[in-house]
Amino acid sequence: MFVRRVFLRWMFLAVVVLPLWPLLGWVIFDGNNNGWDFLGLLFAMPILFIALLAVTLLIYGRAQVRRQRALEWGDVAVLAIWHATIIGFGIFGSSMALFGVLGVIAGLGALWYSIWRLFREAAVRTREAMAEFERLAQQQPGAPGQPGMSAPRFEDDGEYIVIEERPRDS
Repeated sequence: MFVRRVFLRWMFLAVVVLPLWPLLGWVIFDGNNNGWDFLGLLFAMPILFIALLAVTLLIYGRAQVRRQRALEWGDVAVLAIWHATIIGFGIFGSSMALFGVLGVIAGLGALWYSIWRLFREAAVRTREAMAEFERLAQQQPGAPGQPGMSAPRFEDDGEYIVIEERPRDS
């Protein structure tokens, strides 16, 4: 439970920290000294920020995550893989391109996984709510479908006359 709660907090912090890491890694590990690569980083890091934010909000949007204040183990695994590829990319070694490709694949996987989990939990909660409504409807006296009970009858009380009052001109 401790690791899952730490990852919940880290997930929000990572939205800001991880897009800054490759920029900082460029300075620390001396990049390629190529201005075009740095310009590419300046273009890609806002996209990474948006992707991290989207996945974070999709995961936090699940009621079970908010209720437990902890991620599921699947969420932890998906995020750990994605975040590790981002950190590996920011080291700017000989495997930078491999980490870049794996990071994009892991990011897309994390996005689809979080969407799937959100819809799956929503479907389960909807089924539970519908079952509860059906159970409550069956408990009401005179509910249609119960043996020996008939549907409630509505009778017309007759004709109504509506009289509108208008102020008189004096």
